[in-house]
Amino acid sequence: MTTGAEKPNKPKASASPTPEQSQEPTPEPRRSYLSIPVIGVSDVPVVRYPGTPDDAPGTVIQNRGPAASPRGPGGGVGPGVVGNFIVTAHRTSHSAPFADLPVLRRGHLVQVRLARRVFTYRISRTRWTSFRSPTSLAAQSAEVPGRLGRDATAPMITLSTCATPEDHARGNYWSDEFGNPEHRIDKIGVLVGVRRAPRR
Repeated sequence: MTTGAEKPNKPKASASPTPEQSQEPTPEPRRSYLSIPVIGVSDVPVVRYPGTPDDAPGTVIQNRGPAASPRGPGGGVGPGVVGNFIVTAHRTSHSAPFADLPVLRRGHLVQVRLARRVFTYRISRTRWTSFRSPTSLAAQSAEVPGRLGRDATAPMITLSTCATPEDHARGNYWSDEFGNPEHRIDKIGVLVGVRRAPRR
């Protein structure tokens, strides 16, 4: 059994191609910009880096205020690419861009601007990731989020933030060496549209 993180970030043919579905830019710009209108998030920088979700480099990026997006083994793909585009950000500190992420529900829209394109994803479900479970962590980074061993046929997104308030309310104060609590709340969506970004 393999995860999507163990496969090259090579775009695949989608069973139901979205108009203008992208190939990953070469090279992909280091930053994209995330907007979630329903919770008032607008143009939060998303910094890509080689690594895994919420590792040391990712935590450093988040501690400076932006969101972080891992690439490579254990990470994900870029915006609009078939597979799992993973974005992590703080909920309770360092400008807390994902403070209201748990409010997102099925059908809410997320926009990612990369260079001259805007990718729109629709949230489809919620999952929880446990940092104390290697299987749960692997499923978070799987090619199809939460579905180990399944091949992706569409571009998807995982928005992930800490469940610190929920963990603490249950008396769970465990954290790893980077200060991450045991649980993450992941909002998962699928790409539903691509358009040209307006000139700025």
